[in-house]
Amino acid sequence: MQIMNGMPPYIAEKMKKHILLIEQDKVIANQIILNLQTLNVRISHCTHLACANLQLAQDNIDLIIMERQLPDGDGIWLCQKINIDANPTPCMLLTTYSSEADIVLGLDSGADDYITKPFRALELRARVNALLRRSINEGHSFDLLEYNGIQINKQTREVMVLEQVLTLTAREFDLLVYLATYPKQVFSRVQLLEAVWGYSYSGYEHTVNTHINRLRSKLLKQPGCSDLVETVWGVGYKFSPPVNLPFNQQ
Repeated sequence: MQIMNGMPPYIAEKMKKHILLIEQDKVIANQIILNLQTLNVRISHCTHLACANLQLAQDNIDLIIMERQLPDGDGIWLCQKINIDANPTPCMLLTTYSSEADIVLGLDSGADDYITKPFRALELRARVNALLRRSINEGHSFDLLEYNGIQINKQTREVMVLEQVLTLTAREFDLLVYLATYPKQVFSRVQLLEAVWGYSYSGYEHTVNTHINRLRSKLLKQPGCSDLVETVWGVGYKFSPPVNLPFNQQ
């Protein structure tokens, strides 16, 4: 058996990041697969949502790249389904739906990124690489952030407010972690886009606004959390730790 980098080839292959590509057009799918080969990843390809559901149940997937228009349904449905999980798989929509309303719908449904066709190969590769590097401030120190009744666990990707789980999408969690790691520090939309999403392209700052609004809408439902993420007008956003959360009476 040939040994590669001190390990058998099948083990080395298993250690690669695993991407699930859901695209009904086989020509486009092949183009995407060829384009992403330089990232040293494994790619599984499905043409239907049914196949994708089976693949997700059987394998550990690190990233989903998905067209919306599929033979057995809209990819938006899968985005919504994935984001119910405690540790949702990052999802990129790569689709022909290009209107602003469609982009907002995709992001609101839990997609972590949205690219319209025809896409640019270098941009696609950069964004995929950014999503695969989605763990922010990786390391074993400071895995737990605690602020007066709020716990943010980076390892388990869970947020607890007064011992109650706050369900966030993968991108909402990353955004909250980044802001909470630097309490009271103000970040512009461009800075957040580059730090949390991993890229900075003019015109995509609205993505930050969308995710901030979604994050806030969930925080508003929690006692004492309405002002955790503050707007600094003309500058950006900051995390303001609560002084004290009210006792949770049940």
